[in-house]
Amino acid sequence: MTTAESERLAEVAMQIILHAGNARTQVRQALTVLEDGDNAAAEQLLNEAKADLTRAHQAQTAIVQAEARGEQTAHSLLFAHAQDTLMTIMTEHGLAQHLVRLFAKVDQRLTALEAKGESK
Repeated sequence: MTTAESERLAEVAMQIILHAGNARTQVRQALTVLEDGDNAAAEQLLNEAKADLTRAHQAQTAIVQAEARGEQTAHSLLFAHAQDTLMTIMTEHGLAQHLVRLFAKVDQRLTALEAKGESK
């Protein structure tokens, strides 16, 4: 791999890490506001995180597709780290989305129970 190719791969890896890191921050903020009972803000933050994850995934996909077309890509520890970071945060995002849905259902049930109790 030439120096230019190595630098390009490092640049893509850093883009992945940057966007995935931004997404992680947004996911953690979403869980914090969810804890405070603000489901709408949590959903908004998760949508923002999804946009960053999409950008990171697109950067990764460009490298993978190039290799699938036969372009040689040398092993890069930084790129492997970027991929690992992306997949970890995608998992965190998925779990956070599930928690938001779960908390919304629990809130609906509690509201319904409270309404029943008030009507007696």
